[in-house]
Amino acid sequence: MTPEHDRSRSPAGRTRLPELLRAHRRAAGLTQAELASRAGVGVRTVRDLERGRSVRPQRTTVELLATALELAGGTRAAFLATARGAAGGEPRPDVISGTPGAGAGGTSTAGAARAGAPVALPPPVALIGRDRDVTELAGMLTAERGPRLVSLVGLAGVGKTALALAVAHAAARAHPGGVAGVLVGEGSDGPDVLAATMTVLGAARLPELVARLAGRPALLVMDAVERAPGPVAETLHRLGVVLPSLRVLVTGRHPVGLPGERVWPVAPLEVPPPDAEHSGPATLGSWPAVALFTARLAQVRREPPTPDELPALAALVRRLGGLPLAIELMAARGRLLDLTELLDRYGDRVLDLTTSADPAARTSWDGPEAATRRPYATDATRAAVAVTLRDAVATSYRLLASDERDALRRLAMFGNRWSVELAEEMLVDEADRDGTVAIDPVPLLDRLVELGLLSVRGTGPFRFRLLDAVRDFAIEQAVGGGELACVRRRHAEVVARLVARTASELAGPRMLDAVHRLDEVSSDISTALAHAASDDPLTALRLAACLPRWWRFRGRDVAGRQWLRRLLADPRTADADPILRGWASLGVARLAAEHGAEADELPTARAALETFRQAGDVTGELEARSVLGALLTTVGEHAEAREQAEAVLRLAARNGRTRDLAVAQNSLAWHEIRIGDLGAARRRLAAVDRLAAEGGEQRFRVLAWANRAEVSRLEGRYADAVDQGRRAAAALFELGDPGHRRRVLGTVGLALAQDGRAVEATEVLTELRAGAAEATVVVPGQQWVERIGLPRPRSDDTVLSWGGPEAGICALIEGNLALHRGDRELAAEWFTAAVEAGHDRRDVVEALVGLAASTADPAVLDRLDRVCEESGIRLLPQESGLLYALMAARGGSAER
Repeated sequence: MTPEHDRSRSPAGRTRLPELLRAHRRAAGLTQAELASRAGVGVRTVRDLERGRSVRPQRTTVELLATALELAGGTRAAFLATARGAAGGEPRPDVISGTPGAGAGGTSTAGAARAGAPVALPPPVALIGRDRDVTELAGMLTAERGPRLVSLVGLAGVGKTALALAVAHAAARAHPGGVAGVLVGEGSDGPDVLAATMTVLGAARLPELVARLAGRPALLVMDAVERAPGPVAETLHRLGVVLPSLRVLVTGRHPVGLPGERVWPVAPLEVPPPDAEHSGPATLGSWPAVALFTARLAQVRREPPTPDELPALAALVRRLGGLPLAIELMAARGRLLDLTELLDRYGDRVLDLTTSADPAARTSWDGPEAATRRPYATDATRAAVAVTLRDAVATSYRLLASDERDALRRLAMFGNRWSVELAEEMLVDEADRDGTVAIDPVPLLDRLVELGLLSVRGTGPFRFRLLDAVRDFAIEQAVGGGELACVRRRHAEVVARLVARTASELAGPRMLDAVHRLDEVSSDISTALAHAASDDPLTALRLAACLPRWWRFRGRDVAGRQWLRRLLADPRTADADPILRGWASLGVARLAAEHGAEADELPTARAALETFRQAGDVTGELEARSVLGALLTTVGEHAEAREQAEAVLRLAARNGRTRDLAVAQNSLAWHEIRIGDLGAARRRLAAVDRLAAEGGEQRFRVLAWANRAEVSRLEGRYADAVDQGRRAAAALFELGDPGHRRRVLGTVGLALAQDGRAVEATEVLTELRAGAAEATVVVPGQQWVERIGLPRPRSDDTVLSWGGPEAGICALIEGNLALHRGDRELAAEWFTAAVEAGHDRRDVVEALVGLAASTADPAVLDRLDRVCEESGIRLLPQESGLLYALMAARGGSAER
């Protein structure tokens, strides 16, 4: 029975597509499987259309069926019109289609059908964070001398298909010969792939396609080429020989492998760095991974992330590694759980995230498929979609050779970014632990990038990073193979060697570079230390002994000292090299200040000094004497502290240690200030400046400028102190040393206040308090800490609500401002706060002088006498002058 005789109609009197398709197929004498094979679609597609299960057939699918049924003229037009009615109207205008002879922008599907060569692509989806990729790839495909084959490679779910569609649409106008796409089916052979390609490009045979294109540029998109890599390569090679104007954009887990192929690894979206959530929702939302998460979250819940959820949001996208599929799957669970609950429940289970059954959750491709001739080919294609992220990674993992898998499991121990050199050390053969046989890791890294398992970002050495899902999967494989302990021990050894190489630069002109280098691997340092402390304490001790300067620079004094004390107390390190234990002990003493344990660690520092002296280790002795001198100064043993500084000066001079000479001169300058010899202090600081310049120690030189500004202030040369201090503060800002910069700002503020420049002093106070607030540590997931509170005028609460040296300095500035205004009561309150908050004995003496001048209280003078006697500090001339009247009234002397 022909379609014209079919009396089955829709309620409106029109023949329905299922009946019309069935009638045409039977008239052609074809089975469903034969029609599917001839059209290059799945047999299920034909079956569902005839049963009315598919109510919105794709235009391309209908056109393929019409061509396979050899429909022409009015019969073909009627068939296509019926299909358009089943799909709910005319073809959508946003779908690119093109045929040989079409304009630069392509033609409509109906126009393509009339031309006899229908080609089409699904519409593009809105992309986030891919603008640069789209622009560069489209430019590559439209450049006159651009590559003819571009492969987008990457892990499943990274967004290859969506990117390919966006690029194809962007490049469409430059391809008047047409733009078309093929979804490669599982098990396809060469003829399958070629037939599907011919069909979408509007030709039955290759010579016909050559004639139709006639040298005009055309673009072919091939999706999921990893399903049939051999047939795809064969087809593309064949097309490339006869169609020089054809360009091909493919997507897959790995490159096609043809000459001239340009491989473009598709990386996950960029994720925010740690602590980015503290910058606020707008800044956090500017990161592409966060923007995608919030966009998908908005589809399942009305409320945007709350401020309390921002830490969890940032942690989630970092944990998901910026993988778009993982982000979308996680965001979909936001319908029921808030972001903190999502992080708690799924933060350690990202590999178990399952793909959604909703097709809208993935980029759909409903175009033609190059499938096998077996009736179950389309089902197999559908089943190839990963069920979990673990399945997605496993598919790419199986593409690696055995030695490549072994290397991947080792590299998975790195928690953050790493360098080629670190990879080289990590991959050294177990039988060659000293690394005498060179191993070039570059080919392996290139292979991992090709498969989308490794991301490369940035320009510094630490630019390589495994995707989080890949790293988690590789660690699972290491656990399953019983090798986790072994590779973690190797990782700890590699990190310990890196830190040892870097430690010597933590006290020199390259200090900031060295600090940044350790910052880059801070998570690996923590992981290595935690594992080695239990598994290999000697390696842990070697690692920890090199870290005290970095810990102190990054404000981790307390945790660092705890690590060192634990490792030194471990009986398994009792027989370690005495020099190693000496450096570890010296680290404990160096970090004692934050614990308020300077007195407790004096024996530790003395023992370390003796160890280095007996071993003839000059470097160790110089360091030990400097640390011991700092501890002695803190506990008030100034005479012995000065002896240690003078011993450092002599030892450094004998051994030509320029930097240590500068350190000793800087320490002795403080002792000169303590006894009131400001001229001697200025001469020593000039020596520090010269020595630091000779040694290329710019940071040390700037610190000398800051100390000279303090000497100028103590001499009463306030204008000079302000100029010198501002110069030093600007240089410290450039050097990235906020702690010392705040201290020199305190010097500037005090000089301004003592000079009566109240407006400028108030501006410095505002900056100091803002800086102290920013330096406050905030734990992710907790409420923001309260801002700094200021004491109310004439209240009984004279202690600032925040600690640190800035508290005492700010109180001193406020006290001097109040004293200049003649408000002695308020000045007394502020000076009392400065005494209580003072971290430096010289600051405490200065605060007591101000308090005495404000109150004329004999008890304050008595306390000042005691502090000066205990610290060995002598009052300066201007301080003595300020107290002259009070001291004369007591019958005292102005000289102390």
